[in-house]
Amino acid sequence: MNIKNQFRALYKRIIGSIAFLPGVIALFFLLLSIIMLEIDFSSLGTEIKSKTEWLRLKDASTARSIISTIAAALLSLTVFSFSMVMIVLNQAASQMSNRVLSSMIQNRFQQIVLGCYIGTIVYSLSLLSTIRDTSENIAIPSLSIYLLIVLTVIAIFLFIYFLDYVTKTVKYETVIQRIERKTLSAISSSFKTEKAKYAVPNSEGTNVAVPNSGYFQGFNSESLLQIAFENDLIIHFRYIRSSFLLGNTILMDVFTSKPLTKELLDRIIETVDLYNGQPIEQNADYGCLQLAEVAIKALSPGINDPATAVISLNALANTLSARLYSNLPESYEDKNGKQRIYCPSTGFSEIFTQCLIPIWKYGKDDPFVQEAMYKAVLLLKESDVKYHYDDLFNSFLLKIKEKITEGNEL
Repeated sequence: MNIKNQFRALYKRIIGSIAFLPGVIALFFLLLSIIMLEIDFSSLGTEIKSKTEWLRLKDASTARSIISTIAAALLSLTVFSFSMVMIVLNQAASQMSNRVLSSMIQNRFQQIVLGCYIGTIVYSLSLLSTIRDTSENIAIPSLSIYLLIVLTVIAIFLFIYFLDYVTKTVKYETVIQRIERKTLSAISSSFKTEKAKYAVPNSEGTNVAVPNSGYFQGFNSESLLQIAFENDLIIHFRYIRSSFLLGNTILMDVFTSKPLTKELLDRIIETVDLYNGQPIEQNADYGCLQLAEVAIKALSPGINDPATAVISLNALANTLSARLYSNLPESYEDKNGKQRIYCPSTGFSEIFTQCLIPIWKYGKDDPFVQEAMYKAVLLLKESDVKYHYDDLFNSFLLKIKEKITEGNEL
């Protein structure tokens, strides 16, 4: 993987990390402490403290005691909250799927709460380092300390709400709804309703292989289009996004009338994202597969929870209905309207088969799953107002009817 690809992958990993937002909030609290200390020791702050008796702390030891107590208490609170998050993540991974962890880790509210805890601790330590023994009360940063007390009270109320919030996030319904929402958002933002027609050039193209193994997540369309336009290239990808590729696998064919230089090939490869993971924002099909995996895990003998499988199945049917006539863009045009890039994508029939067939194989003997599957497929058939997938739906409905009839006879 080249440096630019590594940077893009690292950037996405950092943004999606559970520590990113808390780190940003901690820096904000550090900046707040510096600003408050400047106000405290400024002429304005000194005047306020000299005129207001109750805003002054009597001695430095009292100030240190307050700050030390708050810092120690918040540190314990932070450790406990992080432990709760880890327990929730472990439970979700064991009972649902490892793939759902990314959506839970990226939950912004819990990151904000943890960031407020850490930020308040940073604020406390910053104040503690400025306390000096002095005979003048106004030299103690009492305004900053009173603000610290207010922040601590807010942190306690956040912790109370955090307890309730974390217990809800581990519920199957919450996890499934979050995946469904992110998947629908990805479909509406990046998928198109119509496929552009594309003709492969008749000439023989230059094969371009990936240097390392990994999952083909996509490419930087703007940069690749610019390269193709400037050098009069037509680029044809061989694999769909989310495909796993081994090192030196031919990923694309580049059609051009001029010989390709090594520098140009390197620039083309730099636009390709090749890394592990299933970011739903990058490809909504990952969300459909994760919903299917949650349903399959719920139907496994170790868990045996068909009710959760039905909830996931219904969410999957909702995302598939939005996917009926939508696909990832396959053809990309330059500013002159000439098609420059082609990348195949998964059609509805493929994603329907990949998701629903495994669920059916695991739960076809359960009457609860049989009824839910029949209703889900029937709803999808009714949603297909253009009748593009009538044969697909009818054949699947027939299989379900046969299984239901077989079960009723027994």
